Amino acid sequence: MKALITGASSGIGKEISKYLASFGYDLYVVSRNKEKLDKIYKNFKVKVTTIGLDLSDYNNCIKLHDMLKDKNIDLLVNNAGFGDAGFFNNTSLDKEIDMIKLNVVSYHVLTKLFLKDFIKKNHGRILNVASMAGFMPGPNLATYYATKAYVLNLSLAIYEELRQLNSNVKISVFCPGPVDTNFDNVANSKFRVSYISSEYASRYAIDNMFKNKLIIIPSNMKLNHLLIRLVPTKLILKVNSLIQGKNKDEIEK
Repeated sequence: MKALITGASSGIGKEISKYLASFGYDLYVVSRNKEKLDKIYKNFKVKVTTIGLDLSDYNNCIKLHDMLKDKNIDLLVNNAGFGDAGFFNNTSLDKEIDMIKLNVVSYHVLTKLFLKDFIKKNHGRILNVASMAGFMPGPNLATYYATKAYVLNLSLAIYEELRQLNSNVKISVFCPGPVDTNFDNVANSKFRVSYISSEYASRYAIDNMFKNKLIIIPSNMKLNHLLIRLVPTKLILKVNSLIQGKNKDEIEK
């Protein structure tokens, strides 16, 4: 068995890789920093191939598929991504475009290319890491929330298409709330709610993926998911603003 995991140098991606290794999966792990990957995975008991690529570059997504299309990948985990906090009129346009390229375009390209391969052999799984953010708008993290809505809805549509094709290929989408990773440091944000560990999040995602769950929501977020469907949108906007707060720079602007 072989798995491809993007964003595998830290957080959820690293923990998913470790957990899949415990099932005997050989790993293809991707991050911009190959040296860091080499250090992390040098003592793994399974075969690990480390790949240093910046997946915010569309051409590198094509390159990655070209490198691995004949390797008989069984599982694709799209995990790479980041956020950026602040009012939309103040945040960096360049950073947001890079975010869209990584959080949306790389998921889109890799999902499409590997899905085609999986459908041909009628075997394979895709796990797209989205977020609870995908179910709602997110003031102060507007672009990030929008990217996760794209990932969520793309995954759901593909699920139905696979059902209509009577395909054995499976797709799941993981939608956690805040996870204790490096996300906050990159995004310059801090949620005012409890966090779950990246190890717990990763094991929960993989365990439920193997159960063929379509939307995977950790237990601490299930009530939130229900409330999102019942509460008026304007109230959700206010609550989200309170939960996420404002970073110091935004307060001073």
